[in-house]
Amino acid sequence: MRRFARVALLCLGCGVCSLLYGFSQLALSLEQEPGGGRERQARDPGARRQAGAGRAAAGSNLSVSFWNSYWMLPSDVCGMNCFWEAAFRYDYMKTHPSEKMHLAVVACGERLEETVTMLRSAIIFSIKPLQFHIFAEDQLHESFKDILDDFPYEGKVNYTLYPITFPTESAAEWKKLFKPCASQRLFLPLILKNVDSLLYVDTDILFLRPVDDIWSFLGKFNSTQIAAMAPEHEEPRIGWYNRFARHPYYGVTGINSGVMLMNMTRIRKKYFKNDMTPVRLQWGEILMPLLKKYKLNITWGDQDLLNIMFFHNPESLYVFPCQWNYRPDHCIYGSNCKEAEEEGIFILHGNRGVYHDDKQPTFRAIYEAIKNYSFGDDLIHSLLQPLELELRKTMHTYCGKVYKVFIKQLTKSIRDFYTRRSKGR
Repeated sequence: MRRFARVALLCLGCGVCSLLYGFSQLALSLEQEPGGGRERQARDPGARRQAGAGRAAAGSNLSVSFWNSYWMLPSDVCGMNCFWEAAFRYDYMKTHPSEKMHLAVVACGERLEETVTMLRSAIIFSIKPLQFHIFAEDQLHESFKDILDDFPYEGKVNYTLYPITFPTESAAEWKKLFKPCASQRLFLPLILKNVDSLLYVDTDILFLRPVDDIWSFLGKFNSTQIAAMAPEHEEPRIGWYNRFARHPYYGVTGINSGVMLMNMTRIRKKYFKNDMTPVRLQWGEILMPLLKKYKLNITWGDQDLLNIMFFHNPESLYVFPCQWNYRPDHCIYGSNCKEAEEEGIFILHGNRGVYHDDKQPTFRAIYEAIKNYSFGDDLIHSLLQPLELELRKTMHTYCGKVYKVFIKQLTKSIRDFYTRRSKGR
């Protein structure tokens, strides 16, 4: 009798699981009906023209690529089966790591061209598929769509456009912090709730090697690390934080947040030590109190807040070398990034507007070369060789004197690109 009862109970349990699975698949199929998705895949110009008639018939449903404002996620981020997804997501992620690399950028004002050039640099050498999360002012959305849809991505890249959004009760304070929209990055873990890991970059970033390589640092995090950034300075004598900061900062010279790799699942789960209360606070709880306490003492806005947070939680930060966030300060006073001298620059950061003036022509030459490169053209004859000629013209500047560090890794990336192509990868 007991054996019969056990068998009956087991059958009942299997039946319930089957029923739940059926509902889950039904919900998933409803989400995937035409017009249900909000993520948009970039496509080549030919495909775009062929799809023109179909798009006109379907109306705006196929062109929706906006994140829903007011802190709601799009249906394809966490849909009707979200409850059941959440139950199994952790084990699934351990055995089925995401093949997509998620890259986020925030663009406001006159940053359209600069942002597009950054995205181009990410596409050229990257191997795994890319998912772009583009946070931009409303007036920039159509321009982004027009430009990105004309890129011949061949299915390699998806993108989603989002409005600039801050918590309603404190939106005015966040908007005016440092630069317009700059502090949006602080809220990415709260907005992109389904994204496990994310690479955030400023608009003035250029990738000189595959995004895959910096993405691989996620596998080097120990159990306590939640994010990775590079130091603000290598040479303390020219450091800003150690000479002028009126607030706590990480390490000897602080950290620069222009390139920030995040395990956002860990960020959302972590309780942060702080100097405001003995109680540890989660990410969404700590941001506003930090701003209220330090807003009169910070100069660089959200970067300063990140420095304060990691000052109190140093075990949570992975620090990568300066060649992953190479800025004018690394060469305008003489070369001081030894890793770049040895291996070349991996990620170029043209802060201080150096891409758009003549103060640092070495940086501007790299930017112009990538901006003007046409996808599909020969990388050696159309990009590398003309660039080297331009860089030779900058040898009268401190950065120009070490111009070879600017193309050392780029040359290797191009060689690796053609090696992969020859092997059909």
